[in-house]
Amino acid sequence: MNDNSFTLSGQIVDVVNSRIFPGSITVKDEKIVEITPLPSAEHRFIMPGFIDAHIHIESSMLPPSEFARMAVCHGTVATVSDPHEIANVMGVEGIDFMIKSGNRGHFKFYFGAPSCVPATHFETSGFTIDAKAIETLMARDDIHYLAEMMNYPGVLADNPEILKKLEAAKKYGKPIDGHAPMVMGDDIQKYIAAGVSTDHECYDIEDALEKIRLGMKILIREGSAAKNFDTLIPLMAEYPEMLMFCSDDKHPNDLIKGHINLLVKRAIGKGYKLMSVLRAASFNAVKHYHLDVGLLQLGDDADFIVVDNFDDFNVLQTYVRGRLLAENGVTLMQRRKEEANNNFHAAIIKPEDLRIEDEGKHIKVIACMDGNLITNTIVAMPKVVDGNIVSDTTRDILKMVVLNRYAPAKPAIGFINNFGLKRGAIATSVAHDSHNIVAVGCSDEDIARAVDMLVLTKGGMVACSETEFALLPLPIAGLMSLEEGARVVESYERVDQLAHEFGSHLNDPFMTLSFMALLVIPELKLSDKGLFDVAQFEFTSLIAQ
Repeated sequence: MNDNSFTLSGQIVDVVNSRIFPGSITVKDEKIVEITPLPSAEHRFIMPGFIDAHIHIESSMLPPSEFARMAVCHGTVATVSDPHEIANVMGVEGIDFMIKSGNRGHFKFYFGAPSCVPATHFETSGFTIDAKAIETLMARDDIHYLAEMMNYPGVLADNPEILKKLEAAKKYGKPIDGHAPMVMGDDIQKYIAAGVSTDHECYDIEDALEKIRLGMKILIREGSAAKNFDTLIPLMAEYPEMLMFCSDDKHPNDLIKGHINLLVKRAIGKGYKLMSVLRAASFNAVKHYHLDVGLLQLGDDADFIVVDNFDDFNVLQTYVRGRLLAENGVTLMQRRKEEANNNFHAAIIKPEDLRIEDEGKHIKVIACMDGNLITNTIVAMPKVVDGNIVSDTTRDILKMVVLNRYAPAKPAIGFINNFGLKRGAIATSVAHDSHNIVAVGCSDEDIARAVDMLVLTKGGMVACSETEFALLPLPIAGLMSLEEGARVVESYERVDQLAHEFGSHLNDPFMTLSFMALLVIPELKLSDKGLFDVAQFEFTSLIAQ
């Protein structure tokens, strides 16, 4: 084999024509130039590489160039990537950073234009991307779709600015991604009629079925926080052509273990048809998003993987554009040096800044759920010390803070249940979607200490108490690391382990915390401007009336 031409034989998995046959493929100048059936061939399976149909690369805490080095080990050859996170911090400059980083290797990144920057006007973000900017982005060849339209209330209310963004995508013939948790009935009909074509926020079969029947594609999501695979995979039996796989948000300690390959293996293990599953992991995304990812057809780009069998599903090799990028779980991609661009101007806080005067009344408490982005609301009498409402570890009602990272400001304060901390605090500057600092802890002193560590390092994740701490700096926009992927995993696992040692029983406490400031997913959340009732889409008082 040389860099320009080679032939590979095995059992060829043709997902386009739903067949498997012994044969060989010949690659020359990045393309598949010949496919030859053979009487027999090695018992290894050559198939299209996997595509993550919706992901925020930033949540891996790795820039695209480093993300690719890890993802190819699992047979991923492409992602449909929404740079929404960095766009909230750095605007179009952040999008351009992601595209540039992604272009530094042979992995295929397909970036969209973030449709909701900021996600709402009830929080402070670094930038605003308006309809005029979306029009400019949609005209670019390196922008492939309009990313998730989270402001579904704006669509339903015929908000002129929102409608202009949708029209810009239609003008350039680019797909529109959706985000419609628990939107049903007449509302989902209007949302889909506006041009929105996908949703990755279905929480039950009934929700997904209604959307499918209206023509919407459903992305089965299995990320580090939101896990919907087991709930939605039964759709594969009757609606395989309407499904794609995605991770949405994937922390590095999960990414190092596997990616879309794990969903494929699980789906096959549950008895769903092989071709249906493989098409959901490749073909369906290629067709829906008009991707130039090869599907093992004559003339296609040579994007494919080699797998040992359909039981173990070990990815032996990953090729993109005819280049071997990973073999036997080891990346062959060269590391690329990135720059630490950022937008971080928060000021340190003191414990007394977190004081909440008791009014002798019940308070509203965010009730988080493990593995789910939706929260509930509970009402409780608070614990009070010297007139100050404080964390109550006995009842697991902990003080939570969101601090503006873009300018010195007073912290917004709320309370959260089900985090489980018994000592210390954790904080992160990965706080969807505006990425202010969010923290939760067992005392005002612990919370202030954690927040101030991130202010001084200008972003990252930290778990700390009076006597111990673990810190993961994220100097790229306060979202991503400059370190090699395996080292980021080690650092992340240290902060995660300490959070669990502090008492958290959540599977991924940092990922869960990062969504507690996301105001577009029900029910009760906290922004840097105050407690927010998502159902009413307005601020609400901490005090329960």
